[in-house]
Amino acid sequence: MGLISEVLLLPFAPVRGSGWVIGQVVREAERIYYDPATVRAELSRLEEKLEADEITEEEFDRMEDELLDRLEIATRRSAGTDDGTAR
Repeated sequence: MGLISEVLLLPFAPVRGSGWVIGQVVREAERIYYDPATVRAELSRLEEKLEADEITEEEFDRMEDELLDRLEIATRRSAGTDDGTAR
């Protein structure tokens, strides 16, 4: 960008900065959400809850399916074969 456009857009700098920060936060949240180690730990806790009768078999199946979907997406992301969106 040229000097004139920078000067004219200066009042919008906080907005552009906020947008960048929000993008960084979203990327980090997705990285943690789809981290295979995190998903495996959640699967382990889920199994412990089932064994302790804290959840029903139906709840376990539903939550397990969601976690396995996340794990599949994480695997595709790390392999670079997918954009990470569920199908």
